[in-house]
Amino acid sequence: QVQLVESGGGLVQAGGSTRLSCATSGRAFSNYAMGWFRQAPGKEREFVAVISRSGATTSYADAVKGRFTISRDNTKNTVYLEMNSLKPEDTAVYYCTADFRFRVRATITPGASDFGSWGQGTQVTVSS
Repeated sequence: QVQLVESGGGLVQAGGSTRLSCATSGRAFSNYAMGWFRQAPGKEREFVAVISRSGATTSYADAVKGRFTISRDNTKNTVYLEMNSLKPEDTAVYYCTADFRFRVRATITPGASDFGSWGQGTQVTVSS
């Protein structure tokens, strides 16, 4: 399997930007669809963004479309989440995730159960 370690996050002002990184190790990175989920206190873990193995296809939650960008660098075994125009409601623990079998489609919203590997998460707090 693949191991995932998130970095980035912290306290960000509303309207600001930050970038999360997810470094991977283990099986070949390019074999995995990659994604980001987030979980706020008292809420279910919710989908944020996902990217296909080649990076050609992405899908985003409606709440983050136009503000967040997922990308990957297969030469560095790293996935990124660029977060712009941050809102207080973006405050959550953000989790990097990977799956060998999941096929990314732009019109389909993944669920957490679609992914088999998870990082430990990193806190993003957006102040108002």
